[in-house]
Amino acid sequence: MQSSFILIVIAVYFGVLMLISYLTSRKSSDNDTFFRANKQSPWYLVAFAMVGTSISGVTFISVPGWVRHTDMTYMQMVLGFFAGYLVIAYVLLPLYYRLNLTTIYGFLDQRYGNKSYKTGAWFFLLSKIVGAAARLYLVAFILQKLVFDAWNVPFALTVTGIIAIIWLYSHKSGIKTIIWTDTIQATMFISALALILWQVGQRLDMNVGEMVSAIANSPHSRIFVFDDWLGKQFFWKQFLSGMFITIVMTGLDQDMMQKNLTIRTLKDAQKNVVSYGFAFAPINLLFLSLGVLLLIFAERNGIALPEISDSILPFIASQYLGQVVLAIFIMGIVAAAFSSADSALTALTTSYCVDILGMKKTPDAAQQKKNVHTRRLVHIGMSVAFLAIILIIEAIGSNSIIDAIYKLASYTYGPLLGLYFCGLYTRLKPMDNYVPYVAVAAPIACFAFEYAMLHFFSYKVGYELLLINGALTGMGLWALSRKENQPVK
Repeated sequence: MQSSFILIVIAVYFGVLMLISYLTSRKSSDNDTFFRANKQSPWYLVAFAMVGTSISGVTFISVPGWVRHTDMTYMQMVLGFFAGYLVIAYVLLPLYYRLNLTTIYGFLDQRYGNKSYKTGAWFFLLSKIVGAAARLYLVAFILQKLVFDAWNVPFALTVTGIIAIIWLYSHKSGIKTIIWTDTIQATMFISALALILWQVGQRLDMNVGEMVSAIANSPHSRIFVFDDWLGKQFFWKQFLSGMFITIVMTGLDQDMMQKNLTIRTLKDAQKNVVSYGFAFAPINLLFLSLGVLLLIFAERNGIALPEISDSILPFIASQYLGQVVLAIFIMGIVAAAFSSADSALTALTTSYCVDILGMKKTPDAAQQKKNVHTRRLVHIGMSVAFLAIILIIEAIGSNSIIDAIYKLASYTYGPLLGLYFCGLYTRLKPMDNYVPYVAVAAPIACFAFEYAMLHFFSYKVGYELLLINGALTGMGLWALSRKENQPVK
């Protein structure tokens, strides 16, 4: 009964997405529509859609689970996120609009050369496809346990079905459709979060004031850590890591910036980023508050929680909160997962077509038709790659997907951070042909550094690895630059 109910909920939701896809693709499905939505998107709509893209199914599931081991210290990173959004709005966006870019990695071509340009694009493709697949994996895993295991459906078939759904509603008009579907999906998962919080409060016999008091008095309510600079939760590590993670995972990420580039003017795009940044903190605070309440609920009812933190919310929602909460939970994680995965799939297709294949806008009708056909084939190829990576992740496993994603970002986005920082703030002109070697060597050196620090000094390197990676890339670029091209003091 439970599995059939969940499947009906998903089917209805899919019908809504297909309707939006039909309405947004009626007039045009050419490449300019797919890549940039003809630069006609309202900034406030994009801001809300970006909330949907950032708050993935992983956030919905992992962040409440994190509270058990790290309390509410994740908010330190969230505060850093907002500082990062200010950098994006007032440093990176003016650059992207001035250059009138279709993908943001075109800056590297103009600043360094073609090899650097391709390197940046390939690092994005690697980072995004693995990160997005990891986010989608977690939701597919939950649906598998709650629905498809009861029908003996293989996990591979479950994932194939999910990716096929995303492909169906995104393959015609791309980012134009995604902005609208992500807006609907953001509304769905924020509503789901609020309703789940309310339902948990009801079962604890608490009103809103009592819930706030219970969270504040919980030993898991700790947010700031200033007394353990060696630990991963030390404030400045978390804050600075959050700021730079935002800069690279949003400002240097085609997926997130593609939505911004669909807005007509720079001023409106800046409004979008700042307003979206303001919204991010209270939403994450609610997720962490839910995590505290779930621990209180489990303690009061003598519930033995799963060992894996990512399983806490799904376990309690499916076993102890009733059918209504289960339906709300499923709608929330599906909405969050789809809004993240569909955006990533569109951005990957855009970057590969424009950055790797060199696809450009052309007045030639025959070439336009050929480009559209190629783009559709790439979209299918990216969908297949998603499937393959998710199956690999399922074979490997991870106790906390969100932690794994941020760790991966430290390795793969570090070279992008170094390339952009040197490009914006120095006059370095490295030998373009050797830039790919520097970009690969820096993460390898970071891996050796992380191992050495743990093995010899018992120091656990956290997300500050991103800064180290970027610095090593910058040093490599400096070493490859001729003396006369170095910055003037």
